[in-house]
Amino acid sequence: MKAIASVAAASAMGFLARLYMLRTDYRQYPSYPQGYVIHLSLGLIASLLGAVALPALLAKDYAAATFLALAATQFREVRKIERETLENLEPTELIPRGNAYIEGIARVFEARNYLAGGTSLLTSMIMLGVCRYWSLTVALLAGIVGGLGAILLLNQMMLGSRVGELANVRAAKIHFDGPLLMVDDIMIMNVGLEAARARILQEGIGVVLEPKDPDSKATLANLGQRQAILHDAASLLGIQMDVGEPEFVPLLRRHPVTGALGMAIVPAEQNCAALLEAIRRTPVLEASVRKPLAARAGRLADTHRE
Repeated sequence: MKAIASVAAASAMGFLARLYMLRTDYRQYPSYPQGYVIHLSLGLIASLLGAVALPALLAKDYAAATFLALAATQFREVRKIERETLENLEPTELIPRGNAYIEGIARVFEARNYLAGGTSLLTSMIMLGVCRYWSLTVALLAGIVGGLGAILLLNQMMLGSRVGELANVRAAKIHFDGPLLMVDDIMIMNVGLEAARARILQEGIGVVLEPKDPDSKATLANLGQRQAILHDAASLLGIQMDVGEPEFVPLLRRHPVTGALGMAIVPAEQNCAALLEAIRRTPVLEASVRKPLAARAGRLADTHRE
């Protein structure tokens, strides 16, 4: 009876963890019932596996470990499916996410199934441990409290860094040096049409991202990270462009000496504060993180240190 109650409660807590982590945000994925069904079904499977793992081991049913290995294989397939789905949707985006952003999203969806299984496993451990000394009711309450704590803790651990932690993001002046579009002293692109230049000057917004240290400079120089910033800014504020209008494509260029990034965008919503906040809250992609200061050569090359 205790084992059955433990499996049921742990599975429920794991499923709640996956449900809590499944939400549609500005990235708009998943945003259809089919996507919810797929992810919640896999989350339930992960929760069941995590819930039965400890009772199976206590019953000396070591063959249950093979099911855990099989589940890990299936969850790796989740990453592959998500990657392929987003890559197929990429041509429909005015401002693409980029391969690095897609890979990061796919990894997150895989990891969330492991977190659901980990939540149910922790709940099961708490319940079976408390059952040895107290009643089933007390064990159930302890398992629920522990499961809720695990949900909050694991979800917090999934939150990575944001661009605002790596760089000072500020508004900057847009101007032209002949046909060259400039954001402060950073050259963005060549704009040949007079009408396009006038529109950019009138409705465009310039932003400069100044890295806080050499590690941040190396991370923000990554092309995948820059594309993610452009995609998030365009998704949140919209852009005044259509297919075949390269003059109004938002761009993010790097100053070759300082490593600062200059961004020029003609947003649908003329709100500079919202644009700066969107950029600051863009996630730092796992694939883009660079830490040259972790190596001796990088520290020697760091001219910022005295």
